[in-house]
Amino acid sequence: MASESLDLFAGDSGDQADYVVGTVSAVFFASQDSFYKVMLIKVSETSLDWHEDEIVVTGNFADVKDDVTYRFSGKKVEHPKYGVQFQADNYQNETPTSRSGVIAYLSGDDFPGLGKKTAEKIVDGLGTNAIEKILDDSSVLTPLGLSPKVVATLVSQLQTNNGMEQIIIGLNGYGFGSTLAAAIYNRYEAKTLDVIHDNPYQLAEDITGVSFKRADQIATQLGYAADRPERLRAGLLQTLTDLSVANGDTYTTAKPLLANTLSLLENSRNVRLNPQDIANQLLELAKQEKVVGDEQRIYLKSLYDAEWQIAEHFQRLLQGGEDDDRFNDEAIAKQVRIVEKQADIVYDDSQTAALTAAVKAKVMLLTGGPGTGKTTIIRGLVNLYARLHEVSLDINDYKEQPFPILLAAPTGRAAKRMSESTGLPASTIHRLLGLTGREDDLDAAATKDLEGGLLIIDETSMVDVYLMKTLLRAVPVGMQVILVGDKDQLPSVGPGQVFHDLLASDQLQKIQLDTIYRQGDGSSIIPLAHAIKNGELPADFTKNQPDRSFIPCHANQVESVIDQIVAKAHAKGFTASDIQVLAPMYRGSAGIDRLNVVLQDILNPRKSERTKEVEFRNQKFRIGDKVLHLVNSPENNVFNGDIGTITGIDLSAKNKEIKADQLTIAFEQTEVTYSRNDWNRLTLAYCMSIHKSQGSEFKMVILPMVGQYNRMLQRNLLYTAVTRAADMLILLGEPNAFATCVNNLSVNRHTTLTTRIQHVLDPEGAVASVSASESTEDSGENAPTAEMSTGNEKTVAPSEEAPETPSSEASPAAEPTDYRLTPELVLGRQINPMIGMQGITPAQFMAKA
Repeated sequence: MASESLDLFAGDSGDQADYVVGTVSAVFFASQDSFYKVMLIKVSETSLDWHEDEIVVTGNFADVKDDVTYRFSGKKVEHPKYGVQFQADNYQNETPTSRSGVIAYLSGDDFPGLGKKTAEKIVDGLGTNAIEKILDDSSVLTPLGLSPKVVATLVSQLQTNNGMEQIIIGLNGYGFGSTLAAAIYNRYEAKTLDVIHDNPYQLAEDITGVSFKRADQIATQLGYAADRPERLRAGLLQTLTDLSVANGDTYTTAKPLLANTLSLLENSRNVRLNPQDIANQLLELAKQEKVVGDEQRIYLKSLYDAEWQIAEHFQRLLQGGEDDDRFNDEAIAKQVRIVEKQADIVYDDSQTAALTAAVKAKVMLLTGGPGTGKTTIIRGLVNLYARLHEVSLDINDYKEQPFPILLAAPTGRAAKRMSESTGLPASTIHRLLGLTGREDDLDAAATKDLEGGLLIIDETSMVDVYLMKTLLRAVPVGMQVILVGDKDQLPSVGPGQVFHDLLASDQLQKIQLDTIYRQGDGSSIIPLAHAIKNGELPADFTKNQPDRSFIPCHANQVESVIDQIVAKAHAKGFTASDIQVLAPMYRGSAGIDRLNVVLQDILNPRKSERTKEVEFRNQKFRIGDKVLHLVNSPENNVFNGDIGTITGIDLSAKNKEIKADQLTIAFEQTEVTYSRNDWNRLTLAYCMSIHKSQGSEFKMVILPMVGQYNRMLQRNLLYTAVTRAADMLILLGEPNAFATCVNNLSVNRHTTLTTRIQHVLDPEGAVASVSASESTEDSGENAPTAEMSTGNEKTVAPSEEAPETPSSEASPAAEPTDYRLTPELVLGRQINPMIGMQGITPAQFMAKA
């Protein structure tokens, strides 16, 4: 593989590429989490018009030595701050190629115990390219009769000197940047180039950030045929992933899967493929247990497993442990009265019932819209639990043991609100579970088991199937679990609609809060939110109210109107943290990207040339800017959706103590310094998406809604946006766009969690039909055309001559005797893998097996 990577280097660089040959004088910067380096090179040879002894070289490099000569290929660039640099696309160790040079190298200090005569023997036997041959296959040394000790030293030292270097050279040759190159090497290490050569599509499956198209480019470079099975399988997996990301579904059906896969594969290479070949590889993926077929549905294995595991964890929590009958209703009622007195509040009958049920339940769902008292119930439940169990709520009393009550939410802002309302510590779910890295695979992530007696999760509607499965896995039997959320808000960004499906299952104890308590002082925002939830716009929607107003305008006027509103609010003392503009889309004249530029110039303008400012990906960052964190970074206690303020900008050109430009961001819970490599985690937050705003509240919300957002206009989007406003709401745009939102009932995602819970918790009463959350498009003429076995269930298929029968209607008496599974059956909707398996979960089947 070493020689191949060098060939790639030569081929990619081409005869016309500029080069610099020299030794390393100094390393100015070396990234800790990638291979990116900035080095000063003492030039011995170059194709550049360069008359100085040294030049700065940047790029991806393995460990470099100051006594080794390297050849760098790339181009000279003029950096606006750092001057002339040589940007290396690739490099190579200038290993000696003459007979005398190779002998001198092998008999040098790097190879103890290997003298000149042994070196001569190696070169005479293997030639001047002996080093490459040994790295490719060390068995070439066998005929030379060298001692095992010499062979071991030689191979080990060559691999140490050249192994990682050859891998990085190879990755550079494939065009990977520093971050991806590091991720790939960390995954495969010494086998990196072998994995890429054997199946480049493995990268798309294993490495976050490597798409199918990127892997396909490498495969093309390696000469992979367009109809190679590995390529077809990779296209299917990519399409399944894309569909779950785009739609939030946990499964798809054969028709969209095969059609979209065919489009991806053909457009990527501009070829025509046989759909039958793709169907064949879909079956192969099922055999490899990377996808699962269940009746008419096709899942990624990880999503299929997550739904079943969530259901089975609930069964474990509900059936495990002993029922706590220490507290009867009379004892609870007595403590409720004490809690009321301490909180100076009087609970009504529904609130008292909710508290009584919650404090007794092993698992309970609590849902309600804004102003219905969810926070009041959480606060009361915490105090009631403490009184009944005679535990202290003083965190200082628990230095040697776990705090008995755990509070968590998906985002830092939502966790902070829980903490403020209860007076107790609350954290993000990731931090609660001890997830300290940027976990791309929650299945593989190590989580700690939770300790305590009561767990309350707020904003549960934001939790996707992967995170819910990981959370429940960490909950021990005996811990009470209360999941709180608003079922009418937007579902999670990730796949699934967990809270919706849990409520729909009717197998878990739930309480719906309907009474609106928080509508005094003439508030009109909460009644508006409930009207939207019920599919209505109130008659006074466009009339200005004390706490909300409406400004009609078209898409091309939105920028100007927001400019005027924010400028006036800012003049009256509203700060950037008080004002939040929300919009559904990033692009367009009324999109998030454009509005952020406008708002930045109002709320944090560049006052003089001396104002520190940096530019990154068409955004300018200044001290004082409001920024949004875009990914989960548990290692820094910062999460997707957290908002911070830039408190420092340090430029390496002006501060010799730092090696790269840095931004320091103050978040509510911590302060983090980011080097330029990590700035892609940040964006301006003066205007943000409605999805990113979930779990937060703002003093003033400005909400534009225009026809330009047409494909995003849905009821739960508008409802979620309106409920972000704590004190003031300014609506602007086109009345018809708001009406469209209200009339467009959100399309429920395609999930089967409800059915899984019914099967696991009530197998006798569970039905084998699709979940209530599924769309009717899965029936009739649009029914899917492929079904496969699950990894845990027996597959049976009728013979090709058997009459077609809808799988959900099949009965045991109609089971066929010919069990051949063919591609024709996949495309012909003639497979029912669940015959005779109704009511049996994978766990039950495995137990029987």
